Amino acid sequence: MRVNLTREKLAKGETAIGCALQVYRSPEIARAFAAAGFDYVFIDLEHGSFNLETAHDMIIAANGSGITPIVRVAELLYSLVARLLDSGAQGIILPRVEDPRLLEEALSWLRFPPQGKRGFGVNASMIGYETRGFTEIIEHQNRNTLSVVQFETQTAIDRADELLSVKGMDIAMVGPADLSISLGIPGQFEHPLLISTIEGLIEKCNRHGVVPGIQMRTVAGAKAWIARGMRFVGAGGEHGLLLEKAKEAVAQLRG
Repeated sequence: MRVNLTREKLAKGETAIGCALQVYRSPEIARAFAAAGFDYVFIDLEHGSFNLETAHDMIIAANGSGITPIVRVAELLYSLVARLLDSGAQGIILPRVEDPRLLEEALSWLRFPPQGKRGFGVNASMIGYETRGFTEIIEHQNRNTLSVVQFETQTAIDRADELLSVKGMDIAMVGPADLSISLGIPGQFEHPLLISTIEGLIEKCNRHGVVPGIQMRTVAGAKAWIARGMRFVGAGGEHGLLLEKAKEAVAQLRG
């Protein structure tokens, strides 16, 4: 059965880097990102237009090439979380979290009993067509599934200690765009208020034993937050990387 390489890297105190899939409906991009050296691919079902079948293909491609597939669901629904995990996702990102009680329930869906409430609907492809017993599968999946919780509002920041105390959270991932809007400084990613707010969350994450993370729109922005202590860091999306490289190529050719 597949080991979650991103989880192992984080457990060693290292930094994991990834990139989002949001626009192009191609599993090949996951393979390309694996070849490039990214640790994880962030398959976006909140702002991306992918259906579950496309996500499944991306997950299979990622697993087959050694990059960790982590999927953001559009809302906190067991039916979404369970089907994506059964497709082979090695992590789930829960968006717009503010209520500790709802968070506790949602986190329980990511792991089998006794750690959680996930239903046992394992298909052969999820475990690489290996013959394994229930106990072995349960222990392996519980250990290798990453839970990522997004902090995107002032309310979530105000309740950070309470939210970070909920059992089962592995990573607290800042959504800087929505957080900047909530703070009244939309899109001002270098504003002192946004920076100090996020730095305060990093400190709380470290106190609670939760990995601090962030999804930035640019490589430069992601690199800056690695320097400030973020350890689960996304740098833009596949569409942005392609456009940036295409512009660079055109500029060189026309120059």
